[in-house]
Amino acid sequence: MTTTPLSWKELEAVSHFQFDPINGHTNAHARLRLFGQTEADVRVTLFRDHHAWCPYCQKIWLWLEEKQIPYRIEKVTMFCYGEKENWYKRIVPSGMLPAIAIDGKIITESDEILMALERVFGKLNQSMNDNSVLSLRKLERLLFRAWCTWLCYPTSSMRQEQDNRKQFINVVAMVEEALSKTSGAYFLDQFGIVDIIFTPYVERMHASLYYYKGYALREENSYLSQWFDDMETRSTYKGTQSDFHTHAHDLPPQMGGCYGNNEPQTLINKTRVDHGSWFGLPDAKYSEPETAPTEALHRVVKHHQNIIRVNPENDNLIDEALRCALTYMVTKEVCIPPVGSDLALRYLCDRISVPRDMSIYAAKHLRRALETTAALAGDRTSPPLPTKHRRDQDPANFTKI
Repeated sequence: MTTTPLSWKELEAVSHFQFDPINGHTNAHARLRLFGQTEADVRVTLFRDHHAWCPYCQKIWLWLEEKQIPYRIEKVTMFCYGEKENWYKRIVPSGMLPAIAIDGKIITESDEILMALERVFGKLNQSMNDNSVLSLRKLERLLFRAWCTWLCYPTSSMRQEQDNRKQFINVVAMVEEALSKTSGAYFLDQFGIVDIIFTPYVERMHASLYYYKGYALREENSYLSQWFDDMETRSTYKGTQSDFHTHAHDLPPQMGGCYGNNEPQTLINKTRVDHGSWFGLPDAKYSEPETAPTEALHRVVKHHQNIIRVNPENDNLIDEALRCALTYMVTKEVCIPPVGSDLALRYLCDRISVPRDMSIYAAKHLRRALETTAALAGDRTSPPLPTKHRRDQDPANFTKI
């Protein structure tokens, strides 16, 4: 059965998703977080990137959320997707992210920020300078270097590729051993600062190695698997968590390149990440919220004018095609898009960013609706996403009148 697309007014009428960005669950959209306190209690401003791509920003974001410290958020453009704002360069001449202001004092470098926050607001179950924490911080850096060696440098032979893989797996075994020594799933006997420190890059390792190397970090390591499972019980983590598609394509310009191995499993994984089914990916294993489709609808309806304006295809074409996709998503009734709209829909599908735009399961629903609708219009493949930069995601494009 086919149907005609709902109008924007009709779509808005059924977009009932509601949340409290200031006092509710961790989310990427807030400019102020109070946790039930007042604005007079705010002593901290976090400067983080617009797109929530920066791993070092995620560390500070998670710490503030876990401690429930009232704070403001100022969003700054990363070099890889746009020009750094002049107002920020006056505050932090290097343009470095993240930065915080505590009572007006600017601090940069994520570890320095965490130690400053500790001094003012107390530790997060353990201190950055505890002996048990220091050794695990060194292990995290060792894991980071092994990951970079495997992912971010081209290899000249299969032997070199296998050596890099082996080196990474050997370090992962050390991480598994560290996790095996605790009574629970976390790096120490209770959740704390070590888990905050490991989170950003372990999440990015999971996504990038799945996509570029055919290696499933979470699935092949039982203790890390349990660690991910327990992290996904925390609303703080789920509010900052990204998906495979976002990380696979935001990392190359940040890391200076990501190099695949073209092995059969890698090619299978790349196809799944780029074209679906996104519901079969292991980027999130917690139960899907019932509100996921309405969250996706709410976010698109709210920003649809800018979404249409920045799409390279004709405005009227993408307007109707996007309404067709959203109509299908909320009614499950097929809605035939205009001829030639397949590229317009896939352009958008490729650029959904988690959690900047919406949470993981909401993004899965939107991607499925966009691809299902695009397939009715044609089978043309979108040009590959750029890897040297991501100026196609420049936030300045969304602020122009």
